Amino acid sequence: MGKTAVVVDTNSGILKEESEKTGIFIQPMPFYIDDELFYESVNLTHDKFYEKQASNAKITTSMPLVGDVLDKWNEILKDYDEIVYIPMSSGLSSSCETAMIMAEDFDDKVQVVNNRRISVTQKLAAYEAKRMADEGKGAKEIKEYLEKTQAESHIYIMVDTLEYLKRGGRITPAVAAIGTLFHIKPVLQIQGDKLDSFAKVRTLSQAKSVMMDRVEKDLSDFGDKEAVGCVLSIAHTQNRKEAEIFREEVKERFNYERPITIDPLALSIACHIGPGSLAITVTKSFITEIGECPA
Repeated sequence: MGKTAVVVDTNSGILKEESEKTGIFIQPMPFYIDDELFYESVNLTHDKFYEKQASNAKITTSMPLVGDVLDKWNEILKDYDEIVYIPMSSGLSSSCETAMIMAEDFDDKVQVVNNRRISVTQKLAAYEAKRMADEGKGAKEIKEYLEKTQAESHIYIMVDTLEYLKRGGRITPAVAAIGTLFHIKPVLQIQGDKLDSFAKVRTLSQAKSVMMDRVEKDLSDFGDKEAVGCVLSIAHTQNRKEAEIFREEVKERFNYERPITIDPLALSIACHIGPGSLAITVTKSFITEIGECPA
């Protein structure tokens, strides 16, 4: 059985330190900030990103450059027989489709996974892939598993400010003004291919209640009301203190005894929602624990 490498882009939240610790390779995501190119986990930290965002810098996301991806694959294949590549959801970026086209020139040595995930849930998929690779599973088998289970994961995000949704054109200035006036906090969801509106609330307490109610329904839908075979995690954008409080509330609500990680949401999400958000994820998985992103 050949050696299989696992590669994931930094939208997963796996950055340099965690990559070195786990043996999961990372493809740094590019961002243009005031037309200057930065790479996440190379010359762009989360703190630097939010500083730029707060200063009203123009920030746009970009798919990884073709040359950068090809260089990464060719370098890894010097030491490995095959690669499982897990980019962000195909519904959120064209990078997955582009990678699939690129992989056609590698004679099945590179298997590109359309896992339909991003951020913490994409990270969990990478951990699953690494566990399977370490057990001797081949790239095709890992790809088939990750695509078969792609829908068994959801993210719910409370957005603290409407400013960045307005900047990105996702809501009109008029809607943003009305929402701000009435202290509306939208709750968004990511279930596969889209970032969609899920609910509108007026307080943090209401947002947390709505999100936990939905997670309870998801657990029931997954056939796992006791969350024995599901991973719950907390995520945020520059809101660690509230995330820690939320973690304790989630533990109590679901009588969840395993560790619950707290991770920053991917910067590609933060571009659209800004700081202060709070999120919960639920994923059906054979992995019971993952490490926290050090960012």
